[in-house]
Amino acid sequence: PPEEESSLELLSPPPRPRKNKVARTPGTEAPGSATPTAKPVKSGAPKRESRRPNGDGSTPSVPALAQPPRLKKADVVQLVKPKAKPENPDLDDEDETLTLDDAPAKTLLAPPERPQAKPKRPTNVRKGKEWEDEEEDNPDKAKAVKAKAGAKGKRKPLLIEDDEDFDIDQQNVEEEPTAVSISIARPPKPNQPKPTSSPPMPKGRKPSRPSKEGRGDQAAASGRNTRDQKVVAKTPEIVTLTGSMSMRELSELVKIPETEIIRNLFTKGIAINITQTLDMETCTKVIEELGIEVDTPEKESAATKSEMLELTDLENLQLRPPVVTIMGHVDHGKTTLLDSIRKTKVAQGEAGGITQHIGAYHVDVDHGGKIQQVVFLDTPGHEAFTAMRARGTKVTDIAILVVAADDGVQPQTREAISHAKAAGVPLIVAINKVDKPEAEPDRIKQELTEQGLVPEEWGGETIMVPVSAIKGENLDTLLEMILLVSEMEELSANPNRSAKGTVIEAHLDKSRGPVATLLIQNGTLRVGDCIVAGASLGKIRAMVDDRGDRVEQATPSFAVEILGMNDVPSAGDEFGVYPTEKEARAVADTRAAERRENRLQQAMSRRVTLSSISAQAQEGRLKELNLILKADVQGSVEAIVASLEKLPQNEVQIRMLLAAPGEISETDVDLAAASGAVIIGFNTDLASGAANAADREGVDIREYTIIYNLLDDVQGAMEGLLEPEEVEEHLGIVEVRAVFPVGKGSVAGCYVLSGKVMRNRRIRVLRGDTVLYNGVLDSLKRMKEDVREVNAGYECGIGTDKFNDWQEGDRIEAYQMTMKRRTLSLV
Repeated sequence: PPEEESSLELLSPPPRPRKNKVARTPGTEAPGSATPTAKPVKSGAPKRESRRPNGDGSTPSVPALAQPPRLKKADVVQLVKPKAKPENPDLDDEDETLTLDDAPAKTLLAPPERPQAKPKRPTNVRKGKEWEDEEEDNPDKAKAVKAKAGAKGKRKPLLIEDDEDFDIDQQNVEEEPTAVSISIARPPKPNQPKPTSSPPMPKGRKPSRPSKEGRGDQAAASGRNTRDQKVVAKTPEIVTLTGSMSMRELSELVKIPETEIIRNLFTKGIAINITQTLDMETCTKVIEELGIEVDTPEKESAATKSEMLELTDLENLQLRPPVVTIMGHVDHGKTTLLDSIRKTKVAQGEAGGITQHIGAYHVDVDHGGKIQQVVFLDTPGHEAFTAMRARGTKVTDIAILVVAADDGVQPQTREAISHAKAAGVPLIVAINKVDKPEAEPDRIKQELTEQGLVPEEWGGETIMVPVSAIKGENLDTLLEMILLVSEMEELSANPNRSAKGTVIEAHLDKSRGPVATLLIQNGTLRVGDCIVAGASLGKIRAMVDDRGDRVEQATPSFAVEILGMNDVPSAGDEFGVYPTEKEARAVADTRAAERRENRLQQAMSRRVTLSSISAQAQEGRLKELNLILKADVQGSVEAIVASLEKLPQNEVQIRMLLAAPGEISETDVDLAAASGAVIIGFNTDLASGAANAADREGVDIREYTIIYNLLDDVQGAMEGLLEPEEVEEHLGIVEVRAVFPVGKGSVAGCYVLSGKVMRNRRIRVLRGDTVLYNGVLDSLKRMKEDVREVNAGYECGIGTDKFNDWQEGDRIEAYQMTMKRRTLSLV
């Protein structure tokens, strides 16, 4: 019977429904069968009828319900066009084949399944937001979201609240609220604190589309970090320069791009390129043009007496003689003063009475019945020897400023004062030549007061001693003042250690090799010591003092000449003694490598300049004068090169192919012959065969003993390379006093007011301030005779082929064009 079959079905295992097989069309029926299948058999009971008691009066195990409540469909956002829906959707039409009478208990209690054929795009499980079109089933909700988000966007995010595809344990929702951050509607903002590093989103900006595992938030944070990293570094206010550098290094130093540096400098007239290596001087100019302050540390070679002392020397300090530098203007009597003190004739050995390089001498002075020693450094007074004077000041203890009483303060006098003040050494003024009738010591004191040196008798602190170097007046007083100041300074050193000091001078001797004059500032120097001076290495073979005697050792404050160096050191280099030759060689190799790198960078920086010079020379805009300079000592080389660099070189460029101390050799002649250079020798000799080679190759060798003549001849040679210029030479002034018609033209009767007038020369006819004619004078007559010229005070007749409009009162200027040798100019 049907009742038994229904009871049997209820007691049998529940059928396992198949997904995607449920009939969706209303009115479709499954074939009647008692066997459980994926599609339950539709019973004859009416639809949605309440469950009735069985025939035996028993109540079914499942309570009779009208219909289990179904979850409300979620407002799923469809990006594609949604299907048409009936105006009055009926829940009964969705599943007509399944009834409450036929469904087993397990099926009724199971959570409802959502058919997968209906949604067009499955919702990602981890996404908490979807994009919704404005025209949706819930227009009120969409309008509310749109009003909150702003009026610009047409597609706004909407949180899905009832999506049935979310596989979430509903029992743990309240216990673990963080697990449902992508399913429920927007969580309350106060319950989710924002990280401090994440700034709020600006109003009106679209939110980033969320992705898996919060990728959108990470991307937004990464974007903010990237923007923060793009902040341009602040330009420093002050930078420190240690040497030459490339354009890239300069850009990194000042925190400005290379292109911007080049563009700014180009607008200011400084042309550089991105591959150029800039020397220290150019870097300083470039950085200053950018408005940045430059801090240039002092080089290590600028040795001072305080740097020579170490902490270990304080226990063994002993008094040492003072080192005195004699400074002043050229020809003010510095060497003569030293000669009078030493009782020798040093000045007679100097060419033209001018000191050419530093000499170091020591003298014995009787002070209070005790013999004390004073070491003198004689520096040149010529303006070319600025570097040598500066070196002498940096190693001195007391400076003697010599001022001629009949000349006064001169440029080198002011320079010497500045050197002494910069070095911080005491200054004593020796007013020389007071024995001359035109001497004015008071005027000299007044001029020195204007330079900041106030004499003691005027209430100042500067010691001023009037002396006469020739007659020897007041020399004892000057020496007493030197020793007095020395005692006040408490000059001391440690003689019980290895020597340290400064190279005063160095040169290459053809018989003895490299020779260096050293001033010992601390320690004791001995024969056989391993010494490093700058990048030069050597083992002392012999030492000679200022009197020509060989010595075995030299104590602090004394100057000696040494032999045994492998190369000529540079004047001003520090020297030191090392225990072994291996240690000394390591130090010398390191310094030599640094100097090679510096020279290479300087050569690269000059490459662009030299190439542009060559291009201008090929075009005829710039000429070159090639020179080879050989001098007696390194100080003379530096002085001559510095003086030549001061000459104007905008039209004629000096190319110094070689500048070194030593004699002129055949190699120098070969170099000059190959490059068309002129060899200049200063206080040096010619090697054997050099003169014959010069005659054979046609090389010009110029020898000098006074720097004035050298500079004048070089300047004359540069001016000789300049093209002569055509200049106007004034001849005379003529006045027109009568006009005589001649044929078709006219002739002016004139009177020569000044100078003269010449035929076939040029004239300029002026009427008032207006120039009527400027051309050649074709006809010049006197008393009807053709003449070549007429001088002032005579009458003459003047005629031209191209001008006949003469009037009385016209003024004629006679002149001629001549070629004149040009001179060097800075323009």
